[in-house]
Parts: sequence; C-alpha cells; structure tokens
Amino acid sequence: MSVSRSKAQERAERHAAAQAAARRRERRRNLLTGLAVVAVIAALVGGGFLINRANDSAGAIEDAAASGTASSDHSLAVGSADAPHSIVIYEDFLCPLCGIVEQTAGERLTALAEAGKVRLEYRPMVVLDRLGPYSADALNAFFVVQDAAGDEVAKAFHDLLFADQPSESQTTFPDADWLVQKAVEAGADEDEVRAGIEDDARADDVAAATKAAGAAGVTGTPTILLDGQVFRDGRTYEEVADNLVAAVQ
Repeated sequence: MSVSRSKAQERAERHAAAQAAARRRERRRNLLTGLAVVAVIAALVGGGFLINRANDSAGAIEDAAASGTASSDHSLAVGSADAPHSIVIYEDFLCPLCGIVEQTAGERLTALAEAGKVRLEYRPMVVLDRLGPYSADALNAFFVVQDAAGDEVAKAFHDLLFADQPSESQTTFPDADWLVQKAVEAGADEDEVRAGIEDDARADDVAAATKAAGAAGVTGTPTILLDGQVFRDGRTYEEVADNLVAAVQ
C-alpha cells in the first residue's frame, strides 16, 4: 500500500511541477518593458491570440529605443535599401507567435520586398532558451547557412524553419541532423554546413545577435518595427500581420 501511495504522490508532484512550469512560461510570455511593466492578456481567438491594443502587441521594446535599431551585423535583409518603407522583425525560431506572423504574412512581405515596396529585415535572436537548446541551435544553423550559402539560401532556410516549426511545449526538439536536412533542402551544400551546425561554430554570433537586440530594448518576440516605430495594429497576431502587409502595399 505504501508503494501505491508513493507512486500516486509522485504523479501528483509531476502534475504540479508541469502546471508550475506552464505558469512560468505564460508569465514570461506576458512580460513587457518600458517605464512600467504591463500585462498582456493572451487568449485564443479565431486561431490567434487576443491582443490588448493599449499594450505593445508586437513584442517588447520601448518606442524610444526604436531609433537605435537602424542597422545590425546579424540580420537578413530582402529588398532595396531605397524602398519607401522598412520593416524589421525580431524573432526567435521557436516562438509560436513569430510563427503566426510568418505564416500569415511572410510570403506577401517577401513579394512586396522583391517588388521594391519595402525593405524587409529579419533579426533572429534567442529568447526561449529556457525551454531547451533549439532556439540557439536553429540560430547557429541560420548563421552557418548564411555564411556558407548566402542570403538567398539563408532566406529559404529561415522560411523552412518556420514552416516546420516545432512546438515550444514538446520535450524533444529537432537535432543537428534535422537542421542539416533543412539546410540542404533550402539549397545549402551539406559538406559546407554540417560541421558548423554540429559544432555550434557561430555560437559567438548567436550571443552577439541576442545581446544587440537586448541593447536595443527588445526583450520579447515577435517585435516588429515599421519605418522605425513599433507596429501594434491588431487584436490578434494574424491581424497584426495582415495590417502590416496593408501598411506597405
């Protein structure tokens, strides 16, 4: 009987720990910075998340810091620097809200960038490292691919990482072999990227990109800047993405 009670107690403790971890993840997701910390109320609405318009719905960044994000040594840009609009997106490859923005607007924004209507710049960073190594591993792989195969292949790799994005709630994440497979699918040469992906060759750049984002005031993803200002137009992340496209068409 004591063994039975012990197992039941262990199950209860595991359940309580899982609930506590879920609460911690939710609290972290809702943090915003500025002169004050405000709560963002998130709930599923029509397949998306409800956004309080009074808050910074597109990430965590102070408006005053936006002017300091004009350039980056750790980014991927699509489109002409002379385009009439600029969009900067800070993102984490594991961030589900980043995935919503990318799946909703990614192709359309890319097409607009290629048509000369906007300069689109992705600045990936690591935010969700507390959940495991995937965020940093994916960003390392992104930099390896960009260095070895160029921006066009890196963009294809970027898009594949979001198209096949793992869930942040899973306990086992894709490994180096999976990242190599995606890199090759994007157009990279396996011999040129495997060692760098397996050995975390760009770990310093991963740290530098994340540090630079933090220095700019970014503490959450996705953070979206349109023409240097935080973009927050929408009640759901789908709406934010749709309205972002409409703003630069």
